[in-house]
Amino acid sequence: MQRYFIELSYDGTAYHGWQIQPNATTVQECLDKALSTYFRQPVFSLGCGRTDSGVHATQFYAHFDLEIGDAEGAEEKSTVKVPDPLRSVPGINSLLPYQIAVKRVFEVDNEAHARFGATERAYHYQIHFHKDPFKLNRSWLYKGELDVEAMNEAAQLLLGYTDFSCFSKSNTQTFTNNCKVMEAFFERKDDGLQFTIRADRFLRNMVRAIVGTLIRIGKKELTLTDFKEIVESKNRSNAGQSVPACGLYLVNVIYPFVK
Repeated sequence: MQRYFIELSYDGTAYHGWQIQPNATTVQECLDKALSTYFRQPVFSLGCGRTDSGVHATQFYAHFDLEIGDAEGAEEKSTVKVPDPLRSVPGINSLLPYQIAVKRVFEVDNEAHARFGATERAYHYQIHFHKDPFKLNRSWLYKGELDVEAMNEAAQLLLGYTDFSCFSKSNTQTFTNNCKVMEAFFERKDDGLQFTIRADRFLRNMVRAIVGTLIRIGKKELTLTDFKEIVESKNRSNAGQSVPACGLYLVNVIYPFVK
């Protein structure tokens, strides 16, 4: 068996997130079907993390293992060869829906892991202020004024904490809610805002809950002191509502062994 990494991007609008679920179409399901068809053997991918329904990714990694050699079960094994994985991108893409695009496939050590091998991840959250049909399902339309300076002051406070239980979805199967946030800020983009956050790992629903709470800062419903108390409470019910999934993008995943 040989392990490969696959880099892809996807528009998550039509999908119930990355991970395979019963009775729902997911990105992982579509990818595994395409990989299995192309390589003529059952292929099961493992992603760098989960994305929820409607969330997008401009960069996402997964790993999968291939049995290199003749395809099992073929009537004449000597004539059925596994296609070259390093030249597989056009063929895999031809089997995928248009909303999912493979960028590259490359060989890695068999111990390399798409989820546990990542050292950093970054997300963007997109907000626009005026109705725009070309941003439908790709950005959140917010109607109102926001104090962006105050939101950025609050965002900087995140760098001083490690326990983000207050921004985590309840009843998740994680061993710890500790994360190291390295960067968090809003910047103006055209007719809206882009929030960037970078950390070593993220909890389920964490980014959307953070943005929802920072929006309350921008609306002057919360002070910086309130924000600190929310984080220190470690209680999800104290934080703001999660913003819609349509504005969230996984944009960067870093591995020490990937260039």
